[in-house]
Amino acid sequence: MILVLIGIDGAGKTTAAHALAAHVPPGTDVLVLGNYSGRKTFTRWARRVGLQPPAWLMDTAETLVRLINVLVNSAKAARFDGLVIMDRHLHCQLALRAARGLRRGVLLPAALRLLPRPGAVVLLDLPAEQAQLRITARGTDIENLDELQAYRTAYLAQAGAGGHPVIDAGRALEAVVADLQGVLSGLRPGVFPEPARTGPSGAGPELPG
Repeated sequence: MILVLIGIDGAGKTTAAHALAAHVPPGTDVLVLGNYSGRKTFTRWARRVGLQPPAWLMDTAETLVRLINVLVNSAKAARFDGLVIMDRHLHCQLALRAARGLRRGVLLPAALRLLPRPGAVVLLDLPAEQAQLRITARGTDIENLDELQAYRTAYLAQAGAGGHPVIDAGRALEAVVADLQGVLSGLRPGVFPEPARTGPSGAGPELPG
């Protein structure tokens, strides 16, 4: 089974993925894989040399890196007998394209149709202001508030169109992990002895009960 976590920077995708992996029942094999695009690295390089690449050029570079990562990790997931938690996926690049005013194109939607279908794609939703505070506290990079808001809007629209569960990522990590356990319990009954109750989301559809 593949579980995909998506959301804006600062939503806690990587932290939640590893925390969920640490809380699976004994006897359940779990693998955490990251489908990164290199966006932060590309952005740092551009700032360092004082350039502002056009959105289409950034998207082209990011799409290539992310697509390679997704293809490699999908091959790993196909050989793994257990729970695979993917931190990001091609859905993330589609959300970035929407936020940047770019067209969806043909390649990414086609790749999503051909790749193994995840059991669930879960949006960890967080207000842009709260995400920016987390990113600033992290001290490793910076994010523009308007861009974060545009990304969040794109993710919520994507979740609504795709029927993806939305989890309020502004709460304690334990609550977020509990909601993720609830999603998994719905996909594979008996995975978790006591399915977690689903909490209200900050926006978008609620988790399946």
